[in-house]
Amino acid sequence: MPAQLSEAIAAPTGMTGAQRERAAKLRRFLGDPLGVFGFVLVLLIVLSAIFAHVLTPYEPAAIDVKVRLAEPSFEHWVGTDQLGRDVLTRVLYGGRIALEVAAICISVSLAGGLVLGMLAGYGPRWLDSTLILIFDAVRSFPTIMFALAVVTLVGPSLETIELVIIVTSIPGYARIVRTQTLSLKTNEFILAERALGANMARVLGVHVMPNIIGPLMILASMDVPVVVTIEAGLSFLGLGVRPPTPSWGSILNDGYAFIRNTPWLVIAGGVPLIITTLGFTFLGEALRDIFDPKLRRAT
Repeated sequence: MPAQLSEAIAAPTGMTGAQRERAAKLRRFLGDPLGVFGFVLVLLIVLSAIFAHVLTPYEPAAIDVKVRLAEPSFEHWVGTDQLGRDVLTRVLYGGRIALEVAAICISVSLAGGLVLGMLAGYGPRWLDSTLILIFDAVRSFPTIMFALAVVTLVGPSLETIELVIIVTSIPGYARIVRTQTLSLKTNEFILAERALGANMARVLGVHVMPNIIGPLMILASMDVPVVVTIEAGLSFLGLGVRPPTPSWGSILNDGYAFIRNTPWLVIAGGVPLIITTLGFTFLGEALRDIFDPKLRRAT
């Protein structure tokens, strides 16, 4: 039986075209095991961060030197660190930091890259050349070296991490938006709109942006683990979140310093990064296959 006929039979009667399309996308997503697995992992990370205060009775900065570097037990499921702080509690609260940084950085980077990319692709040639030069100049600096320079000027903090990630992420989004805008600006519906006297703001806001925002959002979801890893790496190097604020990177740093005494700190700091990377990557690929036919994997 053809796939179209089977989908038509599976779809309930009385549904509009948009509802049938959404139902088909939902069925396609539920039929992707890796996508569902990624969604479960993402849901696990998000819920554990939101309800961290419910899932653990300890405070992330509470010190109890009597049980320092303790092995996992019923009281401390993942053990304690060198100051007797509950490691599981610090991991759960560290998830809040990771997701907060990812949400802020990706939102600001996406908005900035969207505006600058559309201006570069639709604006005059001199503006395009100037913005491309700035993008290339920013991207030429390694993230860690750029972070070292910024930290030297303003000092290490969570805001410093966000500033570094935003500045280094905007050029990537802007280049993608610029390429999409260049391919759209010569389409007939854009030329017709311009012939009717539409200004640049209307063309970009009403016609260009809706055609490029979907793939860009999917790309942003796949960039979440990248941002989380950068935050953890900078915190590991002491350039980000300051003690006693919990961060997966600082937990890894403590684990590296005391790895001869206990391996649990390294495991506790590394496993959330692995789960986050797998979850958002699998979920992003599934969404890409469903909502962006141009990038859909061959089956």
